Amino acid sequence: MTETNPFQKNMCVELVIDGMTSEGQGVGHLNGVAFFVPETCVGERVSAHIIKVEKRFCIAKAVEILSPSPNRVTPRCPVYSLCGGCTMQHMTYEEQLRLKRQFVQDAFERIGGISNVSVQPVIGMDDPWRYRNKGAFPFGKEKGNTVFGFYAARSHRLIPFADCAIQNEEVIRVANAIAEWANECGVSVYDEETGYGTLRACVSRATSDGRIMAIVVTHGKLPKEKELIEKLNFVDSLYHNRNDKKTNVVMGDSFRLLQGERSLLEPLNNVNYLVSPQSFLQVNPQQTAILYQTALNLLSAKPNETVFDLYCGIGTISLQIAKEAKQVIGIECVPEAIKDAKENASSNKITNAEFICGLAEEVLPNLIGTGYKADAICLDPPRKGCDINAINSIINSKTKRIVYISCNPATLARDVKLLTDNGFTVEYVQPVDMFPNTFHVETVVLMTKK
Repeated sequence: MTETNPFQKNMCVELVIDGMTSEGQGVGHLNGVAFFVPETCVGERVSAHIIKVEKRFCIAKAVEILSPSPNRVTPRCPVYSLCGGCTMQHMTYEEQLRLKRQFVQDAFERIGGISNVSVQPVIGMDDPWRYRNKGAFPFGKEKGNTVFGFYAARSHRLIPFADCAIQNEEVIRVANAIAEWANECGVSVYDEETGYGTLRACVSRATSDGRIMAIVVTHGKLPKEKELIEKLNFVDSLYHNRNDKKTNVVMGDSFRLLQGERSLLEPLNNVNYLVSPQSFLQVNPQQTAILYQTALNLLSAKPNETVFDLYCGIGTISLQIAKEAKQVIGIECVPEAIKDAKENASSNKITNAEFICGLAEEVLPNLIGTGYKADAICLDPPRKGCDINAINSIINSKTKRIVYISCNPATLARDVKLLTDNGFTVEYVQPVDMFPNTFHVETVVLMTKK
């Protein structure tokens, strides 16, 4: 028991789940204490076992669903309760979409202090399975055999599986083939604690036209190379990545092409993008097309306008904007991404897109200072959102139109508040379900300044 919490670890309590966190955990309340209970649905009465006690809340595990919600379904994945990959497989898809809309609405109201925003219904998928075209899997040992899987939530305890219901079948096929190769050839598995062993992980991607890239990550040299190439003879591009650092980062800096093509092409909204081992592309091609088309429609770039694309990556949306605007300037701080963006522009014969390597908060003011006019700004920052200096640079640019793409409703609402405090108005908020069966949601926001 803590100073303000009357409950103790290992106690059992009966709760009614009256809410949901933005990470997909059910929330119940008892005697003024909040209980966070994964794998529950709003409205359910549950018996829960307390596994952690803090001053004002408890974390508990549901041991029995006393009164199940009509929105409860049986998870498709046999290791759903153990694996840290999905958090909402126990709900109907309709309930998932309802909750994700609520996550965005709550963020705008509670963090952004904006209560008059109407969040549109989430754009979902007709079939919310097998949508991930990229997977990264660590390897481990189970009963003497090499296995792969995901880590349990908030841990590095491997949960092995032979299939994953949200992954493309070819991505899983690659991981199974590498595990077979390791077992047949006696290749050791890397141990994070000791730093010994060889096989660390694999990363694979399947393009929309069925081509496959596979990357085998090892600690030290790659053994049994000929046998590996033979085992993966069905892939179109095979790389070896060497990562000798004692780290939980998946890949190192050293890539070597073993067989096939150096890069693959991924078509998206009539633009072809080069996919290399280090390229970042969204992992759900169907919803990515919808997400970017939504952003393009809201941006509504004119043939006489210059558009700045901040955090442009490999030019994914820049090159689509370029088909509508007079000029697009993409800004990104990762040199490799800028190199890919320029190659993508060249290969698609797009000549009105320029890409600059640097921080948005430094490059944007310099461009404005040298006479460039920001008719509109599109930005798609990482999960942590924008640096405050980048927000200030956007405000000082005197642009009248912003389209903000975000994968994190909390940081989105924080940044939107800063912009609305400086004269911008939220015109439209459209969530898109990029990652069904997880708590993640992408959101596109249009803001204007009169």
